Amino acid sequence: MKRLIYILVIFLYAVADGMSAEVLSLDTCRARALAGNKQIGMSRVKQEMAKNARKAARTLYLPHVDLAGGYMYSSRELSLLSDAQKNMLSTMGTTASGAIGQGMTDLGANLQRLAMAGKISPQTANDLITIMQTVGPSMATSLETYGNELGRQITDAFSTNTHHMFVASAVLTQPLFMGGVITASNKIADITERMAGTQIEEKESNITYEVDNAYWLVVSLRHKQMLATDYLALVQKLDDDVHKMIREGVATRADGLRVDVALNEAEMSKTKVDNALTLARMYLCQKCGMDVNSDITLVDEQKEDVDVAVVNEENDEQVYERRRELKLLNDAIEISRQKTKIARAAYLPQLALMGGAIFTNPSVYNGFERKFKGSFNVGVAVRVPVLDWGENMYKIRAAKCATNLAQLTYDEAHDMIELQVAQSNFKVREANKKLITAKKNIQSAEENLRCANIGFKEGVMNTTDVMSAQTAWLKARTQKIDAEIDVKLSEIAQQKALGRN
Repeated sequence: MKRLIYILVIFLYAVADGMSAEVLSLDTCRARALAGNKQIGMSRVKQEMAKNARKAARTLYLPHVDLAGGYMYSSRELSLLSDAQKNMLSTMGTTASGAIGQGMTDLGANLQRLAMAGKISPQTANDLITIMQTVGPSMATSLETYGNELGRQITDAFSTNTHHMFVASAVLTQPLFMGGVITASNKIADITERMAGTQIEEKESNITYEVDNAYWLVVSLRHKQMLATDYLALVQKLDDDVHKMIREGVATRADGLRVDVALNEAEMSKTKVDNALTLARMYLCQKCGMDVNSDITLVDEQKEDVDVAVVNEENDEQVYERRRELKLLNDAIEISRQKTKIARAAYLPQLALMGGAIFTNPSVYNGFERKFKGSFNVGVAVRVPVLDWGENMYKIRAAKCATNLAQLTYDEAHDMIELQVAQSNFKVREANKKLITAKKNIQSAEENLRCANIGFKEGVMNTTDVMSAQTAWLKARTQKIDAEIDVKLSEIAQQKALGRN
């Protein structure tokens, strides 16, 4: 009666624990692992980077406009006139006035000589000299003032006033022919973005594969835990029966010691399974992005038997089209080919349309003016490589070697995938046979255990026979659990080898 109450209490605790634990299905575990994985998050960021790089490569086809501006202060200004020229222009009126005064003096002397020679009358000479003496000084003064002012104006007009200089420009560049560099760069950007998406799919596939294996490991250990509990109960019952028989004198102490050893081994096995199950749950929680100490229960561990179906062997020729590793390697080959084209483009001329405008202050389009003035220009720029001492040739050879290396890597991966598919089919075949054999052994072991228990009660069999039957029963049940999980795992491995997950 006490044993029945103890079992009932343990059962109620187990039920309460199951009700408090979070029940997860395989699909739920996959979804949580994919949603919380940091590697996938980083891959999505890389995909966004590749997407923006592809958009940036598209802009290489379009014209680009650059604006530039600047300011410069100079302690001295640019001068088109020397200091001597400036001084001469500033005293131009004084020089001219002196020349006119001397000319009038010389003219008066000439008039007197003409009068003495009788060519003009003295009166006329005196009148002309009087007029010059009256008009000459005022005329010289006016000429001096006007000439000096005019000279200063000319000097100021030639002043550049370049202490403060401003410049602004706009340049438009439209590539016309760049040797195929732009086209190859855009193809590389497209392939890189596609590779980023493929890498995300590959990481998701690997994570799903790891979660599936962790999930079925927990299910396997949970079933082994239940089996260990049942086996412990069998050994405990045998231990009770043997000790009763010892007290009644129908069994020896040696029989009791042998059963005690078996009981200790059963308890140790139960402890090992409990610890392994705890660690397996923690590992699954970590893969799902949950706290490792989360209280979870899996849907399939609550079932008495694992739902398995016979897995068929498959040889799908489209596996090479689905495998993401080959897609990535094929894209790597194409990228190396485009890089070869970029290296080869260095031998070709490059042509671009150029246009723009430049504005300066001071400007020189109407003398030196403190105004922003400028001009527009348009032209064509051509670049033709002539001599590079073989640099580009070596680059082309290196790019071709990279292509060959990528192709060899692809061929090796192709052969490895073929081998992987064959191995997965062998594992499927082996797992199916193991499951069939395990189911047959279960029937034999259960019948053997039933006969041993009856024989022990009737006194025709000893404890060793019963313990052997119990051990055989435990082994058969363990093999059945392992076989069921192996079928599941072989199916998962097969689907991954075929590129379907």
